[in-house]
Amino acid sequence: METSIEKRVKDSFARQTVMAAIGASITRVEQGEVTVELPFRSDLTQQHGFLHAGVVTMIVDTACGYAALTRMPASAAVLTVEYKVNFLSPAEGEKLIARGRVLKPGRTLTVCFGEAHAKKDGKEKLVATMLATMIAREETGLAD
Repeated sequence: METSIEKRVKDSFARQTVMAAIGASITRVEQGEVTVELPFRSDLTQQHGFLHAGVVTMIVDTACGYAALTRMPASAAVLTVEYKVNFLSPAEGEKLIARGRVLKPGRTLTVCFGEAHAKKDGKEKLVATMLATMIAREETGLAD
């Protein structure tokens, strides 16, 4: 049975048309933790055939943002304030799995940690890490 937090996260995710455009989906929502998966597609690669760093970053940022949202009041929306990414290995395989988790929740700012793993031949390989800061803002339903 879907929890109210899971419904809230999935409803918000569904409004991110860019996620639908690249084929990403949320596969896990828990208090303070979210997983986003992206099947490998050649149209999302860079010149060497690896998933583009911008795509990898986008997926991990999304996982971290929604992990933060699970710890925010129901009236809040989430936006990224900043992040730092380390790319550890090229992203190649069947899919990319991004996991975000809250390190330090706060009333206004929440600090998260994220990892991206490329799944290939049934094995996961860590390809990127992220440290991100998210801000809670009033949910308006409209872009400012």
